[in-house]
Amino acid sequence: MKRALAVLLALWLALPAFAVQPDEVLDDPELETRAREISRGLRCPVCQNETIDESNADLARDLRLLVRERLLAGDSDDEVVAYVVDRYGEFVLLMPRASGANWVPILAPVVLVLVGGGVAAAFVRRQSRQPAAPDPGLTEEERARIAELTRGDGDANPGRD
Repeated sequence: MKRALAVLLALWLALPAFAVQPDEVLDDPELETRAREISRGLRCPVCQNETIDESNADLARDLRLLVRERLLAGDSDDEVVAYVVDRYGEFVLLMPRASGANWVPILAPVVLVLVGGGVAAAFVRRQSRQPAAPDPGLTEEERARIAELTRGDGDANPGRD
């Protein structure tokens, strides 16, 4: 039973390796290497967290074939990526370009940390400038209770057995 589970787990983990079908592979090894590199940088619009190289979705297959088709037509890697982005939008890029509105998610964490640090520093500075509240000391009633408890009458905890 354990052996069967191990085999199933190994096959499940290897599923992305089976995404590129043998009929998709180009005859020219150099073009195929370029196609694989491009495919690793493009997100599957259906799966969203997989590259088109890893995805088994029909649209990912179509995109892999499109990439290979454009390479066979003589396009450069950048031209192929630009062609796919023009058709499907920047969402298909796993690493979005650092331009325009894409700067917001890139810079937001840095800005939030800086603002949070500034707020924390201002709070600490304000707290350190305020004089400490004077210690009110003990009331006469509290002093009398301490004196009563510390008398050497042998019963430090009256009322307890």
